[in-house]
Amino acid sequence: MAAVRISSRSGLPSLLLYLGIGIALGQDGIFDVKFDNAELTQVIGYAALVVILAEGGLGAKWKEVRPVLPAAAVVSTIGVGISVGITAAAAHYLVGLDWRQALIIGAVVSSTDAAAVFSVLRRVPLPSRITGLLEAESGFNDAPVVILVVAFSAVGPVEHWYLLIGEIALELAIGAAIGITVGWLGSLGLRHVALPASGLYPIAVMAIAVMAYAAGAMAHGSGFLAVYLAAMILGNSKLPHWPATRGFADGLGWLAQIGMFVLLGLLVTPHDLVDDFWPAVVVGLVLTMVARPLSVFLSLAPFRLPAREKALISWAGLRGAVPIILATIPMVSGVEGSTRIFNIVFVLVIVYTLIQGPTLPWVAAKLKIADDEAEADDLGVESAPLERLRGHLLSVDIPEKSKMHGVEVGELRLPAGAAVTLVVREDESFVPSPTTVLRRGDELLVVATDPVRDQAEARLRAVGEGGKLAGWLGTGGGSGSSGTPGNPGPSGRPKALGSGGSVKPARRVTPVRPATPVTPVKKLGPADDIPGDSSSETPRTNARR
Repeated sequence: MAAVRISSRSGLPSLLLYLGIGIALGQDGIFDVKFDNAELTQVIGYAALVVILAEGGLGAKWKEVRPVLPAAAVVSTIGVGISVGITAAAAHYLVGLDWRQALIIGAVVSSTDAAAVFSVLRRVPLPSRITGLLEAESGFNDAPVVILVVAFSAVGPVEHWYLLIGEIALELAIGAAIGITVGWLGSLGLRHVALPASGLYPIAVMAIAVMAYAAGAMAHGSGFLAVYLAAMILGNSKLPHWPATRGFADGLGWLAQIGMFVLLGLLVTPHDLVDDFWPAVVVGLVLTMVARPLSVFLSLAPFRLPAREKALISWAGLRGAVPIILATIPMVSGVEGSTRIFNIVFVLVIVYTLIQGPTLPWVAAKLKIADDEAEADDLGVESAPLERLRGHLLSVDIPEKSKMHGVEVGELRLPAGAAVTLVVREDESFVPSPTTVLRRGDELLVVATDPVRDQAEARLRAVGEGGKLAGWLGTGGGSGSSGTPGNPGPSGRPKALGSGGSVKPARRVTPVRPATPVTPVKKLGPADDIPGDSSSETPRTNARR
């Protein structure tokens, strides 16, 4: 845990710390543990990468990824091809590797690492379009790179390179189709089936993501693309007990990184790295200063992005454990010189991660790129299905910058069939009236019948983003009660879920009683009517100001 805190505060991806632990344990280290099983390392690395991609997909916000999805797809395919060609040429002509070894190195290091990118971007306040593009690219580009490395590592000469392009396109298409299908079906099932215990929801979500990888691989598609897309769909669906699921996935992702990095550190032999240090520096310099910038600027030429943003994207192409894992493929395949390939990739990743990770905030400041958009914090909404009562219990946190602060309960204009039944404020709970003013830090307990559950959450999110006049000011994401203007967006569905706000499970679960929760909702109904409507029934209340 100390390593996690140090990496998050220093700006260094956790890769370096855990690799250092593995090196200290392994050959030439303190304990001199002998470990040279590249095949086992590859299998465990693949498993860890599936978990890391799933965690990254669950945390990706669709509203940030959607505008840059075409750009991310182009950078992850055409951009990767440009980077592979330039880096391979440098490895061949400057370092003296044969073309097979050079192409393998070019392909291996052209993949940005999802874990490294996710960990650094969470600390750097960048505009959402840049963050979304970098996260989507790191999730997408593993798939074509794996295909290239496997092809270049195959026994025999590499022939008919143009057929390889078609194979990559086919595998990506199959993986995307399976990922979208599994993610959609999984989210549909989890939202309409109440599991026996809340702790099963995080396990079910991760199981669905792993299932997407397995289905993609069995169909001869890209399992890595499938798991990322499935996780992204699950992460942007209104799943029950979402904060707990997100925390579970985050912890599992950290565990996967720790195990993978330590194992890679064990696999390397430090004294063998000395001879390959300068070749790694030369290849890395060409990759960082020439190949990566050219691949970004050329592939993003059709998109209207400022040059300074492209420059930042070029510098933010962080490498991590993924290239080192991919470097085990030629070792398992028995490619001549595969040990040297692994050593060059290992040194390159360490040196340039050490340079790029901590300097990314400085580069962003010099390029005058910062997240200046003052957006309201997203509400923390957790849903617990009440299957026997045919309803849903929504636990809502009002974060610090939410525009729901200062809004009266009646001004939420929730649809008929949904009501705020309890407000928790400063460790005290009370039943609100229509004139109860909500404050930042409040926790709301909202009961909604099954037909209006989506509308209720959409309306809550709309008010959180646009305030009490959200419907009239054009803020999307919700609709008011009958006769009230609103803008529900496509099919009345809410905007993409975010991770803002936290939920305290004990406080949230305590009010749930199967025999009684529906009756107070029907009696209260403060949010079913527009303030001032003479037909609304004003309940008696003990609300505290």
